Amino acid sequence: MTTTISNTPLKTGVVNPSYDRSRLKTKIVHLGFGAFHRAHQALFTDEIAGKSESDWGYCEVNLFGGEELIQKLREQDHLYTVAEKGANKIDVKVIGSVVESLHSTFDGTQAILEKMAEPQVAIVSMTITEKGYCSDPATGQLDKTNPLIVHDLANPTDPKSAIGYIVQALRLRRDRGLTPFTVMSCDNVQENGHVARAAVMGYVQLLDQDLAQWIESNVTFPCTMVDRIVPAATEDTLSEIAELLGVTDPCGIACEPFRQWVIEDNFVAGRPDWTLAGAEFVEDVIPFEEMKLRMLNGSHSFLAYLGYLGGYDHISDTMTDPAYKEAALNLMLKEQAPTLTMPEGSNLRAYAELLIDRFTNPSLKHRTWQIAMDGSQKLPPRMLNSIMSHLESGTEYKYLALGVAGWMRYVSGIDENEQPIEVLDPLANELKSICDKHGRNVSVVQALMSIDSIFSPELANNHLFIEEIEKAYSNLITLSAKGAVAAL
Repeated sequence: MTTTISNTPLKTGVVNPSYDRSRLKTKIVHLGFGAFHRAHQALFTDEIAGKSESDWGYCEVNLFGGEELIQKLREQDHLYTVAEKGANKIDVKVIGSVVESLHSTFDGTQAILEKMAEPQVAIVSMTITEKGYCSDPATGQLDKTNPLIVHDLANPTDPKSAIGYIVQALRLRRDRGLTPFTVMSCDNVQENGHVARAAVMGYVQLLDQDLAQWIESNVTFPCTMVDRIVPAATEDTLSEIAELLGVTDPCGIACEPFRQWVIEDNFVAGRPDWTLAGAEFVEDVIPFEEMKLRMLNGSHSFLAYLGYLGGYDHISDTMTDPAYKEAALNLMLKEQAPTLTMPEGSNLRAYAELLIDRFTNPSLKHRTWQIAMDGSQKLPPRMLNSIMSHLESGTEYKYLALGVAGWMRYVSGIDENEQPIEVLDPLANELKSICDKHGRNVSVVQALMSIDSIFSPELANNHLFIEEIEKAYSNLITLSAKGAVAAL
C-alpha cells in the first residue's frame, strides 16, 4: 500500500501501514498526544492492526497546548512518522492507528466529553505527566487545592482537568446506560493505575456519592509499565525525518529501537491484543515498574542533574565520560537493584548492562535538561524510596546521595559557569526562593528537605540522611559535578 503524507509519495524503504485503515474505529480515546505516546502505545496499536484484523483505533485529545500539532495531524489524515534510531541504522515507520483528534481549544469541552461517551469507546488512556493527576506527591491522594480541581468541582459539566473529564464522561455513560470504559494510565508514574484511581475517586467522592459508588463498582484502573527513550522532537530531528521520508512531517518523532510495555490485565470492556506487538500482560506490574523507575529513571535523573552541571547536553555525551558511565552502572547494580523484589528468573545485571547500551546510543539526542524537568515529583519514586530502603537496612547509598545533591544544586538555577538554568518544575518558585536565600551553602540541604511534598518526615528528620546529603552537596561545591562523580 502506497502511503502519502500531505499528498506527497514517500521514499522507498519507509514502512507504511499494511492494513485497511477504514476498518479502525475509535475504541480508545487518548489524553495527551505527546512524543512518548506517538512512539509507544500508538505504534504498538498500529503494529497489531498489521498482524491481525484488529479494529482498535485512537482518537487523540490534547486538553492543554499542542494546538498546532493536532492541526497538522489532521492535515496529514492522522498519519505521522516514527524513526527508530539504532547505533547503526534508522527504521522509518508511518503510523496509521490514529483515526480522529480533538483539542479543547478549537473543538470545545463538550465535543471531547461526547467522544468519550460514545458506546464503542472501551478505554480512555493517558500520558498527561505526573502533574496531570492533580495529586499531592506526599500522600498520593487528590490535591483538593489544585486550581484545576477547584474549578472542576465548581463546574463539573465543564471540566478542565483530565480527572474532571474522565468523571464527567463516566457520568454520561452511566446516565445513558452504557458500559463504562477502562481508565489506563501510560505515564511514567509509580503504580500509575493506583494513582489514577486515587485521583478519580478522590474527586468524585467530593462531587457525587452515587456516581462514586458506580465508578468504584464498575471501572478498572490497570497499572502499566512503559519503557522507550523518546527525546523531545527538535528542528534537527524533524529535518532528519524529512530527509528519510521525502516530505516534511511536523508530527514526526524519533526514538530508540528498544521498547517495553507490561500491562495489568484488568479491562472492563475488552482490549487490543498488544502481545502481537511484544507487550506483556501480567497480574502484577509493580515489580517491573519499580525496576524501571529505580534502575532506568533513577540513573537517568542522576545523569541529567550531574551531566547538565558537568556541561553535557545529552545523556549519550555523559556516557563518553568513563566516570559517569561507571557511576551509572554502580548506581543501578549496587544501590538500586538491592532494593527490588523481582519475579524469579529476572536478571538485573543484564538489564543494567542493556540500559548502559541504550544510554550510549549516539543517535539519540536525549537532553539532560529535558530529563531534569519536574524533579520535585520525580525524586521520590526514582531515588528517595530507595534511600529509605538503605536506611532501614543500614547499607550504603553514596551514588543516590550524590544524585539528590545534584538535584539540589541544579534547582538553584545557576550552573557551574554562572549561567542561568531554566528550571521547569511545579515548585520552581519555591525552590528558587530557598536557594536564593542560602546560596551555595550546605545549609540549603536542610532548607530544601523542609518541602514535605518531596521529603517525608522520616527522611527530613533523619540525621544520618541529612549528613550524607550534606557531604555529597559539599563535594559538588568543592570538586564540581565532574569531580564529585569521579570521586565516587
